[in-house]
Amino acid sequence: MDNVEQNDVAENNKVPETLDVVNPYDQAYIASLATVMWDDIDKYLSTAHQLYKDCNQWIPAYERVSILKKVAVLISERADELAFLIANEGGKPLVDARVEVTRAIDGVELCAKEISKLTGTQIPMDLTQAGAGRIAFTTKEPIGVVVAVSAFNHPLNLIVHQVAPAIAAGCPVLVKPARDTPLSCKAFVDILHEAGLPPQWCRFVACDIPTSEKMITDPRVAFFSFIGSAKIGWMLRSKLAPGTRCALEHGGVAPVIIEKSADVEAMIPSLLKGGFYHSGQVCVSVQRIYAPKEMAKAIAQLLADGAAKLVVGNAIDEKTECGPLIRPKEVDRVAEWVDEAVAAGATLVTGGKRLGESTYAPTVLLEPPADAKVSTMEIFGPVVCVYGYDDINDAIEQANSLDYAFQAAVFTKNLDVATKAIRELDATAVMVNDHTAFRVDWMPFAGRKQSGYNTGGIAYTMHDMSQDKMAVIKL
Repeated sequence: MDNVEQNDVAENNKVPETLDVVNPYDQAYIASLATVMWDDIDKYLSTAHQLYKDCNQWIPAYERVSILKKVAVLISERADELAFLIANEGGKPLVDARVEVTRAIDGVELCAKEISKLTGTQIPMDLTQAGAGRIAFTTKEPIGVVVAVSAFNHPLNLIVHQVAPAIAAGCPVLVKPARDTPLSCKAFVDILHEAGLPPQWCRFVACDIPTSEKMITDPRVAFFSFIGSAKIGWMLRSKLAPGTRCALEHGGVAPVIIEKSADVEAMIPSLLKGGFYHSGQVCVSVQRIYAPKEMAKAIAQLLADGAAKLVVGNAIDEKTECGPLIRPKEVDRVAEWVDEAVAAGATLVTGGKRLGESTYAPTVLLEPPADAKVSTMEIFGPVVCVYGYDDINDAIEQANSLDYAFQAAVFTKNLDVATKAIRELDATAVMVNDHTAFRVDWMPFAGRKQSGYNTGGIAYTMHDMSQDKMAVIKL
């Protein structure tokens, strides 16, 4: 028996793994799920592929609209239950989890509205003699089977952003949630089915990493949607089957430029929210703040004063403002990075310590070295760094110096400075007098360079999951 046959036998003899879901703060047991094996996923892919190949089985637009509208109603009716689930399995404080549920409702409703915009256009044919005597127009078709792989930090809304556009565009979809937060995803898929979507059009797939990779790289997959680490995303893109399109959303090391005219009093609460929301576990979380050298220390202290007052604890506690990191090993990593920066000369203004197995104190560092991990890599933890600059051009150069580029921000009352930052910062979006983590669900949302590929946002995702077909009719 050769190695391939041995691997096939081993795969067929595998027993489904039980996935235990726990509260990341105290590791309290929440629920268990059986993982899905390749044989089942293979059947899901075959069914989904057949649904796509037979256009007579496609769900009409009016039915997709009706299903999504009912989904929004069902989420609204279960808003408190879903918010608690987000907080319990994902560690996002309840106050923010409720906002996530509201955004999920808005996102689903937006998908239903955007279906009416999946339209083609007339193509003029008689612009030359060669085209005369013809009429032509385009229509929109679904791209095919979608496989979505998601991250833990927004366990409901990220699923909405990947799955609801696929349904809206008419694509069958298989969705793999993060192993830490599968329950919110399963709840959403169950709601889709309850709202009238036939189960074969959306499958919940919790599986191990090798099985996941096998599913993602299968030639029956037309579009791969990934939210997660750059290392994994770019690796998977390199292994996609020929013809498979994709969208990758990774993290950034978000820069903020403060100019001397900035309204500091109004700015501090915004930076605190942008830096410590979900304990910094956000892909566009405020991380690098560049301030005029004479202001940097004072700004760092103001941020530290605010950070020190944040309530850290279990996300299901109403008082909690900063929850746990998703796993204890992430606390270890953040602690190592901060200790490295301090040892290399950074000033620890506040925090810099573990508060428990799963929590780390909101931390502000002043002038960490430019080559420290906290200055060059995404922290994904409750740490904000402040740097002083003499010339704003130097600050912009430092902001643009990394291989990651996502959203950036500038605080100023000077229109010339604002337009300069918008023009010169290497980012897909530049916020003026707002933090880098700002987002609404209809705006384009994307990373540059190693931070991502293609564009997120409901309408943009639906566009990526659709394709044009042109008809040319000779009269």
